[in-house]
Amino acid sequence: MSEYSAVSRLAEEAYGVFDTATSRAKEIFQPTVRLGVTGLSRAGKTVFITSLIHNLIHGKRLPFFNAKYSGRISKVYLQPQPDDDVPRFAYEGHLKSLTDERLWPESTRSISQLRLTIEYETTNSWGKMFSPGKLNLDIIDYPGEWLLDLPLLSQDFATFSKNAVEMAKSYPRSELSGKWLDLAGQIDPDADFEDPPIIELAEAFSTYLKDCKHDKRAFSTLPPGRFLLPGDLEGSPAVTFAPLLNIEGMTAKPNSMLAIMERRFESYKSKVIRPFYQNHFARLDRQVILIDALQALNAGREAVVDLERALGDILLSFNTGKNSFPSNLFTRRIDKILVAATKADHLHHESHDHLQAIVQRLVNRALVKIDATGAEVDVLAMAAIRATKEATHKDGDDEFQLIVGTPREGEQLGDETFDGKTQKAIFPGDLPENSDSIFKVVDSDHEEEFDDLKHLNFVRFRPPALNANAPKNEIDIPHIRLDRALEFLIGDRLL
Repeated sequence: MSEYSAVSRLAEEAYGVFDTATSRAKEIFQPTVRLGVTGLSRAGKTVFITSLIHNLIHGKRLPFFNAKYSGRISKVYLQPQPDDDVPRFAYEGHLKSLTDERLWPESTRSISQLRLTIEYETTNSWGKMFSPGKLNLDIIDYPGEWLLDLPLLSQDFATFSKNAVEMAKSYPRSELSGKWLDLAGQIDPDADFEDPPIIELAEAFSTYLKDCKHDKRAFSTLPPGRFLLPGDLEGSPAVTFAPLLNIEGMTAKPNSMLAIMERRFESYKSKVIRPFYQNHFARLDRQVILIDALQALNAGREAVVDLERALGDILLSFNTGKNSFPSNLFTRRIDKILVAATKADHLHHESHDHLQAIVQRLVNRALVKIDATGAEVDVLAMAAIRATKEATHKDGDDEFQLIVGTPREGEQLGDETFDGKTQKAIFPGDLPENSDSIFKVVDSDHEEEFDDLKHLNFVRFRPPALNANAPKNEIDIPHIRLDRALEFLIGDRLL
């Protein structure tokens, strides 16, 4: 079964279990948009959602979000979430960390949800007839690593092992996979099953995946996703397995190492992957994918290649298509996808369009490779919370465009290590206007450096100093292009 057909079949199964024509018909009178927010590690999902909620409720800097700027939105407020079995997104706690402590919230480790209700003045007669001018926005936050498990649904354990081993032996992953591959080479697939060597092997495999995720490497394609974020599954057999070597064509003997590993792999698919898609993912209407393209560019060619592969896998996951009232009674489709390159505030604004162009090209290449159609896809370079300001420094006839912020403690630039307290002016460099040189390297058959990026200075900053003692409605969270993101995602539902 192809990966695409696996998605389609899973979406149909999920819809049959969780959505009925009656429940969808209710949305005529209580319109709801279920917005999924995901992304790869450290892309800023929690920050994005916190800023989106705060700016919708209290924000004043949304000039390109038409319904807000025109004054048609009268009120936005939090509501009890619709699904009682899903943890609530801890908006208030995350806002407190950002404002009181100037700390970025912890990364997404599981699924969470929050509902906002937007009261607005509708502009069309059909809306005035059937709707009181209210839109429920259900925000569903989940780790992007979980999405990258989808291709496993179309694989058996032997295929999964073959793919994982081939990737682990390729440079530069081969520098990280040695211990796991050595242990895997000591496993006899026909031997009677024993827990200790498999626990050791699974731990080594998990460590290898986590090392691949580290900032220095910044790899994105790291299934199985729950090996990175096991949650309440930690220590369970469903996440205590690992790829084995040279098992193509083998028939597993009862109670052998291979037989138990195959069983656990199938349990992972049936007990972990499918329930997530059926309970949550297949019910989404619109989707945000956040990526840290700067981190990948900083890490080198292989990280960018891996990011493009991950984008393809994620985009392949969506059941896309145009929605209409009749079609909505029988299926859910994602009709809008926003791919947002975060941390645009780490560059001067003159490079924002260049960053956006690079990511647009990555997305277009991924879409061509997976032959995906049906949804409207947009790309933005943005910062949900702007941590820097801009300044200019003149040195004789030369003028340098700087960014000013407080680098995080321990960040380094050249010989300087930052203390996390002192504000600094940094020359970040410029992304190339033409991305051809970058993609020439990406498409090469061997490891090369991005010569055009050698002068870039990527530094991670603390959140900006905000007036933490002010009432919530007076805390102003600066951003870059969050208003454009909102206009694309829900602007058409507020007409």
